[in-house]
Amino acid sequence: MKVAPIIRTIRTRTGRSGPAGAALAYRLVHTGQHYDDAMSAVFFSELGIPAPDVNLAVGSGSHARQTADIMTKFEALCEVDKPDWVVVVGDVNSTMACSLVCAKMGIRIAHVEAGLRSFDRTMPEEVNRLVTDALADLLLTPSADANENLRREGIPESKIEFVGNVMIDALVANLEQARASTLPHRLGVRAGDFAYVTLHRPTNVDDASRLTTIMAELQRLSDRLPVIFPMHPRTRKMCGRFGVAFDDSVSLKIVEPIGYHDSLWLAENARLVLTDSGGLQEESTFFRTPCLTLRPNTERPVTVTLGSNKLTSVESLAADIDGVLAGDARFGSIPPLWDGRTSERILDSLLARA
Repeated sequence: MKVAPIIRTIRTRTGRSGPAGAALAYRLVHTGQHYDDAMSAVFFSELGIPAPDVNLAVGSGSHARQTADIMTKFEALCEVDKPDWVVVVGDVNSTMACSLVCAKMGIRIAHVEAGLRSFDRTMPEEVNRLVTDALADLLLTPSADANENLRREGIPESKIEFVGNVMIDALVANLEQARASTLPHRLGVRAGDFAYVTLHRPTNVDDASRLTTIMAELQRLSDRLPVIFPMHPRTRKMCGRFGVAFDDSVSLKIVEPIGYHDSLWLAENARLVLTDSGGLQEESTFFRTPCLTLRPNTERPVTVTLGSNKLTSVESLAADIDGVLAGDARFGSIPPLWDGRTSERILDSLLARA
């Protein structure tokens, strides 16, 4: 979702020169960190992303093994291509691994979605963010709090640029298709009368007691309104491992992972979103859909201070659900520069430094 708008904007400017007269060209590299068709290929198709020029096909493995495999393969690619810039997005292992390679090789790095912090170093993503931002030459931030985080860490102001949230570019570009989704007909749900759930983080699904409690709470919620739960492969695996039973019924609909357009329809039309995903916090805020994030922290605090998001816990989940259902169906505001034009600002910034 973060790469697609950037690729679209690059394609409108291919061949255009920057201030130094350099023409803009690009190659798309897919590390293969996310390789399951239901979780990766479908997004390439729905978002209109071209087939990658290179697929490193690293697959799964421990954090160390996956990072090492990406670095080894990406270094060989950079030795041949010799790029002027490498643009990395988000906070996954691929982001950090490619940044490490570039820093060692003297290749400039632009980090899209820089400066986000959960202040929780037990999260692998937080380590990836810290390392990537320490190495990047251009830090493209989605919100004002991200700029402040970088300044506190001693990043020079000249490297920081507030461009807005590129995830919202993808949302805006795909909204018409999302609103034409056949998912509500297939699932038999009505706008404003269901809960949308996504859960996959190890802290929630790798603990038998927590997972059992969460599933029991979803069962209770389904007595009040339908619950749509596209279950992540990791979550399904852990339910099986722990023997966590759930009643996949008319009210609690456990379905396979869904595509981006269907997910956007659910996020816009849900009465309640319950998630541990960073992306859904942002999308819910844009739609002003009430969202409960099942985490003790968020690297996107603007979704709480300005948006429709609230942090919750297993212990407070029941009360927080009750509170949302008793409150307004829409609330909050859209943060600054979440306007669908972030990818244009990203490209302007890169061309200005060509």
